[in-house]
Amino acid sequence: MAETKLILTKSVPNLGNEGDIVTVKAGYARNYLIPQGMAFEWTKKAAAQAEAMKKARLARAVASREDAVAAKGQIEGAVVEIPAKVSESGKLFGGISTDKIAAALASKAAVDPKAITVAPIKTTGEFPATVALHPEISATFTVKVVAE
Repeated sequence: MAETKLILTKSVPNLGNEGDIVTVKAGYARNYLIPQGMAFEWTKKAAAQAEAMKKARLARAVASREDAVAAKGQIEGAVVEIPAKVSESGKLFGGISTDKIAAALASKAAVDPKAITVAPIKTTGEFPATVALHPEISATFTVKVVAE
């Protein structure tokens, strides 16, 4: 099995972060990582570039960690109210997406909808939710769904 040494240009789940040097199967590198712009082939010159990428990532992580702590203070324990169309039996027409929750949270802090974790919401009521603001920092809040 041929393997290829790569330098990641973006964080890839279950593989590594930006600037990491990884060894993967040649087909995965050739068919997915390189065409998607997630990595490039490792060379001695590129290794120095990888170190610069790691330092930049760490500097951004420190700044984003401070932002995440500030956002957690605003979001933690908050109640986000979302109006929705409801049937006579109290069930929603459709569900409440993380996009809607992120839009409702926008007044407190800007969050990525993909970072929100909540059980599927199909009825009115209050539901616990969590948002990952940083790899080490998350905030919990309540989503309250009310009839329109």
